[in-house]
Amino acid sequence: MLDLVFLWHMHQPDYRDHQATAEGSRFVLPWVYLHAIKDYSDMAAHLERHPGIHAVINFVPVLLEQIEDYVEQFDSGNFRDPLLRLLARPSLEPLDHTSRDYLLQACFRSNHLTMLAPFPRYQRLHDVYRELARHGGSAMAYLSDSYFADLVTWYHLAWTGESERRNRPLIAELMSKGEGYTFAERQSLLALIGEILRGIIPRYRALAERGQIELSTTPQTHPLAPLLLDFNVAHDSLPEVALPLMPNYPGGRSRVDAQLDVARRSHIQRFGAAPAGMWPAEGAISPAYVEQLAAHGCRWIASGEGVLRASLHASGLAQPGAEQEPESARAPYHPWQLGGAPGLTLFFRDERLSDMIGFEYAKWHGQDAARHFVDTLERILAATPPGERAVVSIIMDGENAWEHYPYNAYYFFEDLYGLLESHARIRTTTYSALLDRADAPVATLPRLLTGSWVFGTLSTWIGDADKNHAWDLLCAAKQSYDLVLASGRLDAQQCAAATAQLAICESSDWFWWFGDYNPAPTVAVFDQLFRRNLSNLYQLLQLPPPAQLAKPISRGLHESADPAGDDTRSASGAMRRAQDAATS
Repeated sequence: MLDLVFLWHMHQPDYRDHQATAEGSRFVLPWVYLHAIKDYSDMAAHLERHPGIHAVINFVPVLLEQIEDYVEQFDSGNFRDPLLRLLARPSLEPLDHTSRDYLLQACFRSNHLTMLAPFPRYQRLHDVYRELARHGGSAMAYLSDSYFADLVTWYHLAWTGESERRNRPLIAELMSKGEGYTFAERQSLLALIGEILRGIIPRYRALAERGQIELSTTPQTHPLAPLLLDFNVAHDSLPEVALPLMPNYPGGRSRVDAQLDVARRSHIQRFGAAPAGMWPAEGAISPAYVEQLAAHGCRWIASGEGVLRASLHASGLAQPGAEQEPESARAPYHPWQLGGAPGLTLFFRDERLSDMIGFEYAKWHGQDAARHFVDTLERILAATPPGERAVVSIIMDGENAWEHYPYNAYYFFEDLYGLLESHARIRTTTYSALLDRADAPVATLPRLLTGSWVFGTLSTWIGDADKNHAWDLLCAAKQSYDLVLASGRLDAQQCAAATAQLAICESSDWFWWFGDYNPAPTVAVFDQLFRRNLSNLYQLLQLPPPAQLAKPISRGLHESADPAGDDTRSASGAMRRAQDAATS
């Protein structure tokens, strides 16, 4: 028998500018609600259609907070997301130049092959834009207000999940009409979006309550906790990597404790029970962090296969380049424990199969992809020695891959989950269910090396000059935070607001995007938001923001900034392979 664990990780960073305004926080990017109506909804629907499939679903608290923020916007009618505000606007006539430019920038952001080209009327809007763009910016004045009404409507239709399209007649009706959308029709679409958003958290809670899924969490805002604890751990996997000028993040251990405590409270509040396990942000772990997780009562965590390989080499249990040896090849297929973290079990991601889902199967026919996946599992099972029970972990982003699949991966999941439900020797399960079994095989890992699921290192978040500069800016802000809070000049409410803002600044996502290998337009947005978050923190501390926060940190890779080009999220850096494509 082979035990298969799917861990679908649901995460978006905080896209809000929390500077106090009369309306409240303003959303800078719309990815939370767009992924909610497409991916979080579809992933729940796949499980609801296949009750024999079990999985682990990991929700980061900052994502859940934003979903609830959107629900409140729909309940109040006060939309603080500019894209929703324009969809909800009674009339798009006249539309000011800023709003017109914004819609043209925003409403072609998708994988055009799967989310634009299949819809001729939406494709026509794109073709018109491209033709006018050839004649310069002034040609855009010829676009009518009805063009923009159709554009904002089609963009939201294209971002609906395939399961929603099959269950919601309104979506089919609007797609069939194709153009000339009225305010009443846009109102109906807006109401449907609100309904889908309201159902996201309750649907996953219901799946957990009936025992089909296990819900896990990540520290509050998805921080790179090993680096908060100690910058020097980056040298474990990359001895020559450059570090920030600051020796360490001030008070990192207490900040990790706080992030873990908030995550636990968030989980209990939203799902009615404490989480048993955790996907550390980016699967990034270090010995000190694992011990801290164990002290917080964490029962299991998961990380990348590259971390396990490096740790086995460091422990003398395998040699570099020995991944093809039988013992090394089987190493990811059973749980591990670390001596300094009693009660905590580690699982490691199967890089090849996880990356096949993330990057390759989208190019295959759904049945062929599902059959190949199951065939690979059967080969792992056949190679398992008698008396052992293989545990295969598929751990990956639960949202960004699916827009690269036809029909948002609907047929892939139908075929895959269908094959697995009927398989006699492969059983989908959860990590807690595995640990509850008396026969769960656990090996001891003598030494753990610090790393993440990406390349087995922390290089995605530290070492580059831009990333290190961002860490120095964050460290300086944290020093100011510590001094102001110690002075007693802020009241309890002001301290809480500053602490919440600090947590946002600690997210790993800002450091992910810095560097010259990500596209410049995307880097610019995240760069600006990170610096704005730091500025907001200084203002909450009643201090003037440093002048250097007015200067961009990173420029990114300068290619085409054309939003109507054939953009894909994977090409723009939202997803990454566990290894370089040349070596994976």
